[in-house]
Amino acid sequence: MSRLVVGLGNPGSEYAHTRHNAGFLVVDLLGENLRASYWKDEAGAKTSQVRLGDYDVVLAKPETYMNVSGKAVSKLSDIYESAHDEVIIIHDDIDLPAGSVRVKNGGGHGGHNGLRSLTDALGTDGYVRVRVGVGRPPGRMDAADYVLEPLRGVALEELEAMVPTAAQAVIHILEHGVESAMQEFNAG
Repeated sequence: MSRLVVGLGNPGSEYAHTRHNAGFLVVDLLGENLRASYWKDEAGAKTSQVRLGDYDVVLAKPETYMNVSGKAVSKLSDIYESAHDEVIIIHDDIDLPAGSVRVKNGGGHGGHNGLRSLTDALGTDGYVRVRVGVGRPPGRMDAADYVLEPLRGVALEELEAMVPTAAQAVIHILEHGVESAMQEFNAG
């Protein structure tokens, strides 16, 4: 059995530096930190197997658009025999202030279509989430336009600045459990 860590995002260079791809950025950093040497195409995702202490960990970035990513995650969960309630999902969250990171164990989708797809495909909303705060859109800007807007300058720097904290949250979950991670990362 492997622990499955999935970063949500959209494939393609046009989405690389958007708020919606926060999950991909975190998985990329985890791959660097855990020395992921080989990424392969598998079950509709890019995956890499790494070792963390006693755990085999599968890092994954679905190659489908986020709103239909549940199918790939469900397939990977079956392939690696990962219990659905132990899958760790990293995603952007407009309901959290920009730059904040929170850990959540289960819960609704909160209007996030990627989480809706996961819940439908996995048959549960009990998976672990690392929520990456990207803030609310300014004024009357549409939420979809906001999270898909290409970032530059300070906005991109702010997004990239929280990536190490989110990666630390994932490592903490794997090493110490979700309850400990919630106490560590949800304070303040």
